[in-house]
Amino acid sequence: MDARAAAHVLAEIATLRQLRGEDEAESALFEAASKQLGAQLTRSLSEALTIGAFAPPVRAVLDELVSDGDSSLLDDLREETPEGLQEMLRVPGLGPTTIQRVHAGLGIETLQELEDAVRDGRLGALPRFGPRLVERVRNGIMQLRATGAPVLLPHADAEALRLLHEIGSHEGVSRVALSGTLRRRMETVNELALVVECTLQPIAVAASLTHLRGVQRVVGSGTRVISLHFADATTATLHCVRPAQFAMTLFRTTGNAEHVREVLQRLVDRRYRIADDEVRDTAGHVVPIADEGGLYALAGLPFIAPELREAQGELAAAAANALPSLLEASDIRGVLHCHSLYSDGGFGISDHSRSALNAHGMSAATVQQQHDEIDAVNVTLAGRFRVLKGVEADILPCGTVDFGAPLLDRFEYVIASVHTRFGMNATQMTDRVLKAMEDPHVTIIGHPTGRLLLTREPYAIEIARVLERAAQLGVAVELNADPHRLDLDWRSCRAAREARVQVELGPDAHSIAGLDHVALGVSMARKGWLGAPDVLNTRSADEVLAFARRRRAAVLATA
Repeated sequence: MDARAAAHVLAEIATLRQLRGEDEAESALFEAASKQLGAQLTRSLSEALTIGAFAPPVRAVLDELVSDGDSSLLDDLREETPEGLQEMLRVPGLGPTTIQRVHAGLGIETLQELEDAVRDGRLGALPRFGPRLVERVRNGIMQLRATGAPVLLPHADAEALRLLHEIGSHEGVSRVALSGTLRRRMETVNELALVVECTLQPIAVAASLTHLRGVQRVVGSGTRVISLHFADATTATLHCVRPAQFAMTLFRTTGNAEHVREVLQRLVDRRYRIADDEVRDTAGHVVPIADEGGLYALAGLPFIAPELREAQGELAAAAANALPSLLEASDIRGVLHCHSLYSDGGFGISDHSRSALNAHGMSAATVQQQHDEIDAVNVTLAGRFRVLKGVEADILPCGTVDFGAPLLDRFEYVIASVHTRFGMNATQMTDRVLKAMEDPHVTIIGHPTGRLLLTREPYAIEIARVLERAAQLGVAVELNADPHRLDLDWRSCRAAREARVQVELGPDAHSIAGLDHVALGVSMARKGWLGAPDVLNTRSADEVLAFARRRRAAVLATA
């Protein structure tokens, strides 16, 4: 490792410590050392260490970088710092100290929550947050949005709901629907798209919508398709149409370009003509289309769910009547990846193991205390609800699952996850996870690629090998529904289905509100072609426990 790469590691450590409100003096040591190393353009880290003096905590990190090429302290800080706080660092002019003050004062953990606090005045009510600082935060968010930077799905959902309400009550509007990437449930969204059905002339309605509250700039004035740029940097394209055009426009603006092109080609092959978002027959008459289902029927296809419209084989499957029956929220019977006060959150059933010091991992003594409490709850709720005894155990760098067999035996299921040493190459990381999967206690591999959307790339791992071995062993893989993760990626969810690997949909809830992540996970599962039979937590509690016990029983039988 060269000195400049080490400087980046130290700078990130300093930033994350500041985000967490940790000792300012020690953070300053890491920051100063980062600048010192960053100036050494051509030296290796080993050379830089021979000519520079560094404080003990900094030196410990640098020695580890020399020996292992990685920093366990940085891994811990990344895991223990709420993902949303790291996302806020993208806001121009918003530093870690200010973010920490906002987090401590208001409990804010996401960019959307920060934007809401600016809008409703809560930010300005904090001590030492005068009008100038609030305006600086507002301008920083606007600058970020003005660059076209993507936002996470919950952020886009919140913006879209506000617009749906405002536009839906506008004069001359009979209905409004979301389209675009948000309707397809892509992981991140750059711009909102809405289809507006008009009872008046669409161009006139579009003109009146340019006067919505907060609109600063309009592109497309004088047409029925306008792009509105709001003061908070939200951008929304509105397609204003007559009722007869609504279904076609909704279809056309939802699917990706190739999906739309292929469906329209099927219509042309059937001697229909498409003009001005209307379908006409060979006599030139408009063919009434009540909804998208009717449009697909004209093309000789069953309805294709918006989440699937990515030109990833869905049209061939539809033509062969082989589309999957997609997961519904009502199919979910329970959640398995939640945390409690024994680890790092609200109500929970699968807390961190002891090696995850960043998340206050449980010791053997606290495991017993937690299990006693779960037993008491289950007696109280008998016949109505059941709490299962799970754990999220670290996959150590060597591939061993934390806690060891005697303690793991006491859990009803085990989620095994990587939380450290993300810098391994693909072969090393894959072998690490494969070794962990050989442990018969392991029920589920948690957030298998380690990605944090918009802030951290996935670590290198050969997912195809992981899925192949999971199928052989009967291990499930997780679709972690935290909006910053959504890991497995939806594309890999489809690969899991094809490999006949069960997918566990986990909210990774660290608070009661975190249980709402389940809905987002359902939409990602649908996008990944998953149906109820593919998802572990559509089963009853007894069936989930039987799934977990099957591996342990098989090992005992061959011992």
